[in-house]
Amino acid sequence: MKEFVVNIEGRSGRLAALTQLLGAAGVNIEALTGYSHDGKGTLRIIVDDAIATKRVLREAALGFTEHAVLTTNMAHRPGELGRVTGALADADIGVDAIYVLRTHADGIELALSVEDPEAAYDVLPVRGSV
Repeated sequence: MKEFVVNIEGRSGRLAALTQLLGAAGVNIEALTGYSHDGKGTLRIIVDDAIATKRVLREAALGFTEHAVLTTNMAHRPGELGRVTGALADADIGVDAIYVLRTHADGIELALSVEDPEAAYDVLPVRGSV
Protein backbone atom coordinates (compact mmCIF):
# COMPACT_ATOMS: atom_id res chain seq x y z
CA MET A 1 0.00 0.00 0.00
CA LYS A 2 1.04 3.56 -0.59
CA GLU A 3 0.18 6.79 1.15
CA PHE A 4 -0.18 9.97 -0.85
CA VAL A 5 0.00 13.39 0.79
CA VAL A 6 -1.97 15.64 -1.53
CA ASN A 7 -2.25 19.43 -1.55
CA ILE A 8 -5.67 20.76 -2.54
CA GLU A 9 -7.54 24.01 -2.25
CA GLY A 10 -9.45 24.16 1.00
CA ARG A 11 -12.80 24.94 -0.57
CA SER A 12 -16.11 23.27 -1.15
CA GLY A 13 -16.15 20.49 -3.71
CA ARG A 14 -12.41 19.80 -3.93
CA LEU A 15 -12.53 16.62 -1.85
CA ALA A 16 -15.57 15.39 -3.78
CA ALA A 17 -13.90 16.07 -7.12
CA LEU A 18 -10.71 14.23 -6.20
CA THR A 19 -12.43 11.20 -4.70
CA GLN A 20 -14.73 10.97 -7.73
CA LEU A 21 -11.72 11.02 -10.06
CA LEU A 22 -10.03 8.29 -8.04
CA GLY A 23 -13.20 6.22 -8.04
CA ALA A 24 -13.60 6.60 -11.80
CA ALA A 25 -10.02 5.34 -12.19
CA GLY A 26 -10.86 2.24 -10.14
CA VAL A 27 -8.81 3.30 -7.11
CA ASN A 28 -10.06 2.06 -3.76
CA ILE A 29 -9.30 4.37 -0.83
CA GLU A 30 -8.24 2.27 2.16
CA ALA A 31 -7.84 5.19 4.60
CA LEU A 32 -8.11 8.97 4.46
CA THR A 33 -7.52 11.92 6.71
CA GLY A 34 -7.46 15.58 5.85
CA TYR A 35 -7.45 19.09 7.18
CA SER A 36 -7.79 22.62 5.90
CA HIS A 37 -6.19 25.82 7.16
CA ASP A 38 -6.14 29.30 5.64
CA GLY A 39 -7.67 28.10 2.37
CA LYS A 40 -5.19 25.27 1.85
CA GLY A 41 -6.06 21.62 2.28
CA THR A 42 -3.90 18.58 2.89
CA LEU A 43 -5.11 15.03 2.40
CA ARG A 44 -3.32 11.87 3.45
CA ILE A 45 -4.73 8.97 1.45
CA ILE A 46 -3.85 5.27 1.50
CA VAL A 47 -4.87 3.54 -1.72
CA ASP A 48 -4.76 0.11 -3.28
CA ASP A 49 -3.48 1.25 -6.70
CA ALA A 50 -0.52 3.62 -6.57
CA ILE A 51 0.02 3.74 -10.33
CA ALA A 52 -3.54 4.84 -11.11
CA THR A 53 -3.47 7.29 -8.21
CA LYS A 54 -0.31 8.97 -9.49
CA ARG A 55 -1.85 9.25 -12.94
CA VAL A 56 -5.03 10.86 -11.53
CA LEU A 57 -3.08 13.30 -9.36
CA ARG A 58 -0.77 14.32 -12.20
CA GLU A 59 -3.67 14.78 -14.63
CA ALA A 60 -5.44 16.92 -12.02
CA ALA A 61 -2.22 18.97 -11.60
CA LEU A 62 -2.19 18.38 -7.85
CA GLY A 63 1.00 18.50 -5.83
CA PHE A 64 1.69 15.31 -3.89
CA THR A 65 4.30 13.14 -2.24
CA GLU A 66 4.23 9.36 -2.04
CA HIS A 67 5.30 7.18 0.90
CA ALA A 68 5.38 3.48 1.69
CA VAL A 69 3.19 2.43 4.59
CA LEU A 70 3.66 -0.54 6.88
CA THR A 71 0.77 -2.56 8.23
CA THR A 72 0.65 -4.31 11.57
CA ASN A 73 -1.95 -5.79 13.88
CA MET A 74 -2.39 -4.96 17.53
CA ALA A 75 -4.77 -6.13 20.22
CA HIS A 76 -7.85 -4.01 20.86
CA ARG A 77 -7.27 -3.21 24.53
CA PRO A 78 -6.11 -0.29 26.68
CA GLY A 79 -2.42 0.51 26.40
CA GLU A 80 -1.74 -1.41 23.21
CA LEU A 81 -1.26 1.66 21.01
CA GLY A 82 1.13 3.01 23.64
CA ARG A 83 3.10 -0.24 23.45
CA VAL A 84 3.33 -0.08 19.65
CA THR A 85 4.28 3.61 19.47
CA GLY A 86 6.59 3.21 22.47
CA ALA A 87 8.51 0.46 20.69
CA LEU A 88 9.00 2.78 17.73
CA ALA A 89 10.05 5.67 19.99
CA ASP A 90 12.53 3.44 21.84
CA ALA A 91 14.11 2.63 18.47
CA ASP A 92 14.15 6.35 17.59
CA ILE A 93 11.73 5.83 14.68
CA GLY A 94 9.41 8.78 14.12
CA VAL A 95 5.80 8.24 13.09
CA ASP A 96 4.65 10.57 10.31
CA ALA A 97 1.09 9.24 10.14
CA ILE A 98 -0.95 6.43 11.63
CA TYR A 99 -4.27 5.04 10.46
CA VAL A 100 -6.75 2.47 11.68
CA LEU A 101 -7.44 0.42 8.57
CA ARG A 102 -9.94 -2.00 10.05
CA THR A 103 -11.01 -3.73 13.20
CA HIS A 104 -11.60 -7.46 13.37
CA ALA A 105 -12.08 -10.22 15.93
CA ASP A 106 -8.32 -10.48 16.55
CA GLY A 107 -7.76 -6.74 17.06
CA ILE A 108 -6.97 -3.72 14.94
CA GLU A 109 -5.01 -3.42 11.72
CA LEU A 110 -2.90 -0.26 11.59
CA ALA A 111 -1.07 1.42 8.74
CA LEU A 112 1.95 3.52 9.63
CA SER A 113 4.04 5.95 7.67
CA VAL A 114 7.37 6.09 9.51
CA GLU A 115 10.71 7.85 9.06
CA ASP A 116 12.67 4.60 8.68
CA PRO A 117 10.52 1.75 7.34
CA GLU A 118 13.45 -0.71 7.24
CA ALA A 119 14.21 -0.19 10.94
CA ALA A 120 10.53 -0.62 11.79
CA TYR A 121 10.70 -4.20 10.51
CA ASP A 122 12.96 -5.03 13.46
CA VAL A 123 10.61 -3.38 15.95
CA LEU A 124 7.09 -4.29 14.89
CA PRO A 125 5.42 -7.43 13.60
CA VAL A 126 5.00 -5.86 10.16
CA ARG A 127 2.47 -7.59 7.92
CA GLY A 128 3.05 -5.73 4.70
CA SER A 129 4.49 -2.74 2.91
CA VAL A 130 5.33 -1.47 -0.51
